[in-house]
Amino acid sequence: MAISGVAPLIKTDLRLSNTELGLVFSAFAIPYAIFQLIGGWIGDRWGARMVLCVSCGVVAAATALTGAVNGFAALFAVRLALGFGEGATFPTATRAMSSWIPESRWGFAQGITHSFSRIGNALAPPLIAWMAVLLTWRGSFAILGLLSSAWVFLWGWFFRNDPREHPTITAADLAELPAQGTRRRAAIPWLRLARRILPVTAVDFCYGWVLWLFLSWIPGFFFEDYHLNLQSSAMYSAGVLSAGIVGDTLGGVISDRLLRKTGNLVLARRSVIIAGFLGAFIFMMPVILVHNLLLAAVSLSLAFFFAELIVAPIWSVPMDIAPRYAGTASGMMNFGFAIAGIVSPSTFGYLVDHTGSWVVPLAVSVLLLALGAVLAARLRPDIPFETKAPAQS
Repeated sequence: MAISGVAPLIKTDLRLSNTELGLVFSAFAIPYAIFQLIGGWIGDRWGARMVLCVSCGVVAAATALTGAVNGFAALFAVRLALGFGEGATFPTATRAMSSWIPESRWGFAQGITHSFSRIGNALAPPLIAWMAVLLTWRGSFAILGLLSSAWVFLWGWFFRNDPREHPTITAADLAELPAQGTRRRAAIPWLRLARRILPVTAVDFCYGWVLWLFLSWIPGFFFEDYHLNLQSSAMYSAGVLSAGIVGDTLGGVISDRLLRKTGNLVLARRSVIIAGFLGAFIFMMPVILVHNLLLAAVSLSLAFFFAELIVAPIWSVPMDIAPRYAGTASGMMNFGFAIAGIVSPSTFGYLVDHTGSWVVPLAVSVLLLALGAVLAARLRPDIPFETKAPAQS
């Protein structure tokens, strides 16, 4: 969100087209996609403590170096580095949650984690716009990189892969947590696990297409389509993205509550995901059909709220299906999101440049929301992944 928040300044300073800017946005997702597959596996094998320290250290360095770029190629390169750093983070975080959070609270844990991500998304546009005025956009990235590095030291000092090793853990705490078992590194049945997670991956692609739209292009949408200045576009963007904070948290709360009341994983996960897709579909329509600033801001906020209802239940599904391989399974799921990240921002920028309109790429996103609802109806989180292939009769 930092780069999209000052994208108009970067675009002017480096003389980029919307197509080139879209490629810069997409560059991040190329290594991000690769690390959805191997990052989850690394998290499962080496533990969240070390993997997240390394990952976020790379993120901090790449963020700081963004302020030193001198053209399209250099900007593309640091975005690739950022993707390498961030690729393993969400699958590895899921690995950590599977050890530290009771199963009945997995939906809430995913929701609250992603809601804090959305707080960052919402605060970034006005913060980066303010910092750009004081320090230029280049200086603002240096400060953000320095601040990000502080998290690495805090995490490495406080976190433990196994709750039993933490000095403040109690027997009562451990009684509520999933059984830890041994640290034996079991072989991962890659192909069978990938086939089992593939339907979730397809749904996550549809969600990811729309999320990348919001994260990459919403500030530019207000800046170019409604001719606002940088500060005004940042404030409108912050308002839209703030709705995701509520959606992320509420999606997890609703999903977990349904699970506790009914014991039905299909109802608890699938129904919330479908409702999110359909709600976002409905509220994206006015943005396409009517050109009005206030209506666009309100409609985009409601659409983003519903889209973010999807996050907690869809991230819980791999944990429901394959808790033993939670990091790898969630990475396989989020591979769909990462592929959307490669295609969505660059396609959006290309369509804006070649049609002269923001309506066409927005309409494509609406179609992906409808497809996501259809695909979500086929998810089966209630069928666990079999560790061993069934014997032949």
